[in-house]
Amino acid sequence: MSTPSTSRAAAPSSPAPAAAVPGPASASPSGGSGRFGSLGPVGLVLAGVLSVQFGGALAVTLMPRAGALGVVTLRLLVAAIVLLLVCRPRLRGHSRADWGTVVVFGIAMAAMNGLFYQSVARIPLGPAVTLEVLGPLALSVVASRRALNLVWAGLALAGVFLLSGGGFGGLDAAGVAFALGAGAMWAAYIIFSARTGRRFPQADGLALAMAVGAVLFMPLGIVESGAKLADPVTFGLGAAVAVLSSVLPYTLELLALRRLPASTFAVMMSLEPAIAATAGFLVLGQALTSTQAVAIALVIAASMGAVRTQVGRGKRPLPPVDA
Repeated sequence: MSTPSTSRAAAPSSPAPAAAVPGPASASPSGGSGRFGSLGPVGLVLAGVLSVQFGGALAVTLMPRAGALGVVTLRLLVAAIVLLLVCRPRLRGHSRADWGTVVVFGIAMAAMNGLFYQSVARIPLGPAVTLEVLGPLALSVVASRRALNLVWAGLALAGVFLLSGGGFGGLDAAGVAFALGAGAMWAAYIIFSARTGRRFPQADGLALAMAVGAVLFMPLGIVESGAKLADPVTFGLGAAVAVLSSVLPYTLELLALRRLPASTFAVMMSLEPAIAATAGFLVLGQALTSTQAVAIALVIAASMGAVRTQVGRGKRPLPPVDA
C-alpha cells in the first residue's frame, strides 16, 4: 500500500510476484539517473519498498486525526495533483475504450487503497500486507498454470493458516476481510495497469487514473472527516503519506527497472510483508508473535518461489491482456 502501496499507486504501494511486470513503476513520471541513480538498482528498489511501508505506518498514525477514508482521500488527492502537474496528460484524442480502461484502473486503485487502509486500522501492518499479497500471488499462480505453483500456493495457505491461528481468532475479522479484499483489488490493479500502460503514453494513464480515484473517493473522505481534511497539519501529513507511498516509490522503481532484471525486482518486492512488519514495529510498536513471524516467512517464500518458477520457464508473470 502498497502501496501500492502502492502500493503502490497506492501503497502499499504501494505493489508480490506479479510485480515482476512493473505496472505503476513503469509509468513513473521521472527519469534519468541523477542523484538517486547513484544508489544502484538494488538500493533504489529497497528504498522504494521502505518508502511505501513506512508511508503506510505514517498513515496509521494519521488515522486518529483524519480517519481511514480521510487518509486515503488525502493520499490520492495529493498524488493526483503531483502526477497531473508533472505529466500534464493530454485529454483529447482518446477512444471510449481508452477512457473506460483508465476509469476502471482508477476505481481499482481507489478500492485497493480504501480497503487496505480499513484493514490496517484494525489489524497490524505486517499481517495486513501479508494477506494483501495473496491477491497478486493468486494471479501469478493462475497465470503460470504450472503444477509446481500449486506447491507455492499451498505454502502460502499454510502461512495464512498460521497467521490466522486456525481461524483468525487473534485478528479482527473485518480487518482480515478488508485485507483480502485489498489483495483482490491489487490483482485487478495489476491487470488494468498493464492495459492502461499500453493505451496511454508515459505516465499519462497513471496520472488520469489517480485523478479518477481521487474524485471518486473524495466524497467518502469528506463524509467521514469533513473539515478535518483542511487542517494544515493533517493535510501536511497526508501529503507526506502520498509522497512516501506513491510519488517517491514510482520514481525509484522506474530508475531501478532501467538497470535491474524484472525477475530480480519481483523477488525483492516479495519482501514487502517483512518490511511492513518491521515498519509496524519501529513506528507503531506492533510486535509480532513467533507464529506470525513464521507465517509471514512462509508467504514470502511462496511469493519468491512463484516468481522464480515463472522466470525459469521464461514466461511473463501476468497473463496476456487484450489491448
